[in-house]
Amino acid sequence: MNLERVSNEEKLGLCRKYYLGGFAFLPFLWLVNVVWFFRDAFVKPAYTEQLQIKTYVKRSGLGLAVWVAVLTTWITIYQHYRSQWGEVADYLSFTIPLGIP
Repeated sequence: MNLERVSNEEKLGLCRKYYLGGFAFLPFLWLVNVVWFFRDAFVKPAYTEQLQIKTYVKRSGLGLAVWVAVLTTWITIYQHYRSQWGEVADYLSFTIPLGIP
């Protein structure tokens, strides 16, 4: 999608949809929101919708950072304690690793 051909009102609507979509456990939408709209929010000259787009981009970045921190923490804890959790950890896993823990 070429954002240069889209009006500022449509950009705001699209930015808002990606921001709200991130709350449906889709943090990839927040990443897309930050990447696509960063230039419109912080680099381009001021226009009326820019303040709202800037807010959505900042909140998307913050949500993405929190999501990455939580996911990294969970992966680290699971990998470290998986063998100690025994059968419970096996139920949480899609594939059961073979070998010595």
